[in-house]
Amino acid sequence: MASEITTIKAWTYSEYGHSVDVLKFDPNVPIPQVKDDQVLIKVAAASLNPIDYKRMEGAFKASDSPLPTAPGYDVSGVVVKVGSEVKKFKVGDEVYGDINVKALEYPKVIGSLAEYTAAEEILLAHKPKNLSFAEAASLPLTIETAYEGLERTGFSAGKSILVLGGAGGVGTHVIQLAKHVYGASKVAATSSTKKLELLSNLGADLPIDYTKENFEDLPEKFDVVFDTVGETEKAFKALKEGGKVVTIVPPGFPPSIFFILPSNGAILEKLNPYLESGKVKPVLDPKSPFPFSQSVEAFSYLETGRATGKVVIHPIP
Repeated sequence: MASEITTIKAWTYSEYGHSVDVLKFDPNVPIPQVKDDQVLIKVAAASLNPIDYKRMEGAFKASDSPLPTAPGYDVSGVVVKVGSEVKKFKVGDEVYGDINVKALEYPKVIGSLAEYTAAEEILLAHKPKNLSFAEAASLPLTIETAYEGLERTGFSAGKSILVLGGAGGVGTHVIQLAKHVYGASKVAATSSTKKLELLSNLGADLPIDYTKENFEDLPEKFDVVFDTVGETEKAFKALKEGGKVVTIVPPGFPPSIFFILPSNGAILEKLNPYLESGKVKPVLDPKSPFPFSQSVEAFSYLETGRATGKVVIHPIP
């Protein structure tokens, strides 16, 4: 039982640098302490996000937690211990979530690339019953980011949207949420040639091959452009008058709406019915899941920028 365990296996780094140089397997990491508002999770699966390797490379040292640290924001697993103030979960519950309240401010020292991790109850949701642990772990940071971005533009039924980077972790969810949850009149999205079919399958009415055409030159204009790739300046050329650009790529470009996600389990609970009905689906890269022992390879693959959907690590360990 978790209460008797004092050390756990995890992937950690003690200095900043590239994953292939600094990420090491450590069989003796102290188990995280559980605060009153937290639960301890026996990790089943984790997914990697670009923020994991950007953090590892020292992109926000000033507000980072002390090293050594185990990376990983997204988790799925089983609750093995609950803090005294926790009301929503009990031991044995299957949960998922993004374990860091603010992405760039003091992320957890022991992230999800570990046998156990602790997270605040408000960051977690009950795992959709129809999803595997690997599928559930692929969702939190990206689906919450997609939802939050759409909310910040005031997106609603009947509006049109262009998604830049439609086959990525966030883009795959923006397409699905816009179409199947919000009721968009038209969804356009960019990707490379090989990924156009995926865009259509997810609900895009107009897949655009960025290797063959420039989205900003299209005659059609949109109510919202959601930029996941860092082409915010060009995005304004694809807007209708009065339209809005939202971006998740720093530094943003005024007057675009730029944000970094605050993690929120309530968003996941709200979207669970769409996940359980199959209207919104997890999108895992064909190479996923990577076994725990291949966490460095998983990072290397994510760092190529060629992943489709999400890179997931499962089972752990």
